[in-house]
Amino acid sequence: MIANIAIAIAAGCASALMYASVISRVRVSLALLYLAPLPLMVASIGWGPLAGAIGGIAAACGIALLFGLPYAISYVLMAALPAWWLGHLIMLGRPVANAAPAGNGATPAPPAMEWYPTGRLLLWIAGFGFVTTLAALLPLGTDAAEVAASMREGLLAALKARGLEASADMARVVNLLVAAVPAFMVMGIMKMLTVNLWLAGKIAKTSGRLNRSWPDIRGTTLPPMTMVALCVALAFSFSGGTLSLVAQVASSALLMAYALTGFAVLHTLTLAAPGRAVWLGITYVVMLTLIWPVLVMVVLGLADAMFGFRERFMRGRPPPLPAS
Repeated sequence: MIANIAIAIAAGCASALMYASVISRVRVSLALLYLAPLPLMVASIGWGPLAGAIGGIAAACGIALLFGLPYAISYVLMAALPAWWLGHLIMLGRPVANAAPAGNGATPAPPAMEWYPTGRLLLWIAGFGFVTTLAALLPLGTDAAEVAASMREGLLAALKARGLEASADMARVVNLLVAAVPAFMVMGIMKMLTVNLWLAGKIAKTSGRLNRSWPDIRGTTLPPMTMVALCVALAFSFSGGTLSLVAQVASSALLMAYALTGFAVLHTLTLAAPGRAVWLGITYVVMLTLIWPVLVMVVLGLADAMFGFRERFMRGRPPPLPAS
């Protein structure tokens, strides 16, 4: 128990230092900020959710003492709470069948386990992206128009401080950026949490602390009601007021969830492609460094949800050869 607490506090200290490094404004600090949830996720997956909770509380208290309560709240929303909860969910499982005892007195095999579905994990990641983005935008105003006006003024002031003269072209570019900011924020947060969760699982597996089978990424699907929720959120995005802002952020989060399922579709449809690993690697690098290509994954994820591309593809593949 003492060793687990020590590991939890060490993970919390590492996460807090990564998060606080952004204050230095050094370029590498952005990468460290991006990886701030990773130590707590590794602790939650490898040593249990209690270790993740202890580490997160210790880190939040340290940040509050050194930098103030607002920084601590931001850290909890962006890193500590998602790391603890996602680490707990990924290890959540239940037996689906009890093995019959062997007749010769041998110890029966352990029961098969059903683990928490990866599609629901994506919805939780979307939920954290929604809450964090909304918490960052609401202080700017109470509705979409007010938030957009505040961001527009800030961007124009920043551009003028760099010596750029105001013009009609600049105003159009600023308006486009302001309209895309909520989607970009949700996308960045969800990409961060997804990458950190994958890395934490790999680290736990390499160190022998992953006490479960590796999830089948290719089979990741969102619950059917997700499409209904997306349609409702898109409809309310044009309502105006605070509801419009909430609906826009929710729509962005759900569309990003479908983009992540688009990667699962890509993994399935390229099973027989030559040089598959190289092309997948290039795709991931492009998607992590650029923004607009993610729209392709959104379309792919939505199309698969409506037309079942993966199911049709797997039905058309020849059955695997029996083991010799």
